[in-house]
Amino acid sequence: MKIAIIGVGLIGGSLGLCFKGKPGINVVGHAHMPELIDPMITRGVVDTATLSLEEATEDADFIFLCVPVSLLEHYLLRLAELPLKQGCIITDVGSTKSSITRLASETNLQGAYFIGGHPMAGSERSGVTAASSVLFENAYYVLCPDAKVPEQAVNALKELLGHTKAQVVTVEPVMHDDIVGAISHLPHIIAASLVNQVRAYDEENPLYSTLAAGGFRDITRIASSDPIVWRDILLSNRQVLLRLLRDWNSQIERFTELLECQDGFGVEQEFATAGAFRSELPERRKGMITSTFDLYIDVPDTPGIIGQIATLLGDHRINLSNMQIIESREDVPGILRLSFRQEEAWNRARELLQSQGHHVVI
Repeated sequence: MKIAIIGVGLIGGSLGLCFKGKPGINVVGHAHMPELIDPMITRGVVDTATLSLEEATEDADFIFLCVPVSLLEHYLLRLAELPLKQGCIITDVGSTKSSITRLASETNLQGAYFIGGHPMAGSERSGVTAASSVLFENAYYVLCPDAKVPEQAVNALKELLGHTKAQVVTVEPVMHDDIVGAISHLPHIIAASLVNQVRAYDEENPLYSTLAAGGFRDITRIASSDPIVWRDILLSNRQVLLRLLRDWNSQIERFTELLECQDGFGVEQEFATAGAFRSELPERRKGMITSTFDLYIDVPDTPGIIGQIATLLGDHRINLSNMQIIESREDVPGILRLSFRQEEAWNRARELLQSQGHHVVI
């Protein structure tokens, strides 16, 4: 079985690591610039790499388009011009599905099938050097097949994606874009807008940024997402987001009215309703918005306490990615934040610290 990965970055490289080395599977990576070849070979995410799209896709059983959202249609049309293997399955990893699946249904792929895909997992890091074989483990992997795609082809892709250990679900493309627009795209807009609002205040009074180091920084973390990536995503899902923003404005107007009327009970009910719904959400560490693996601890201000905690974790071979003493702690449940790259390390650290009598908040 030959798998071609077009665009070998974080997502493409992680898929490569999931497939490479499995019996009977050969993974070929395609890069559009020569300097991208060596990193994917050095990282070991593909068996071979090439600058030729024709060479990468020749006789491929599966083709994964892992390029930016703005380039998906371009690459799909290029594939339509190539003599692909009959029954070849083309899929993508873009976070919007309506436009690309619509184009695929209108394009003659000459015996190949397109199945829209969206692995709902990511990382705060980017590029092939950040690729991980466990990136998709226990995450949702959404497939959006057109009605004309044979069930046999969909099942073949599902079987291949079993190597990612993700939970594969099938969703209609328009519904997919509505849902991810609300749970991911809109929050990114809100976070960026909120940060820019405070930034404007900070130009007049730098105390804003000084005191924003705690909870504000945490709840607006996604405002630091890649500007180019999010430009393309938001424009691709423009119509959905215009509707969602109008709904959001209605929510803000509701709070405006409550405060103007000094309606304390109404404010209380808004928070109670939101809290009740949020408490029912499944605690999944992987999703559309990249999860953070943080623990918070209240520690006494005594000499050596920070070093003791770091040493304790090191002695048990628990990899700590960051440690921060938080001065502005409003809405932050502790004075010391410990950050981890993997959920497994996060769990082990939590259990170890609790066993040593530390009050740990997650």
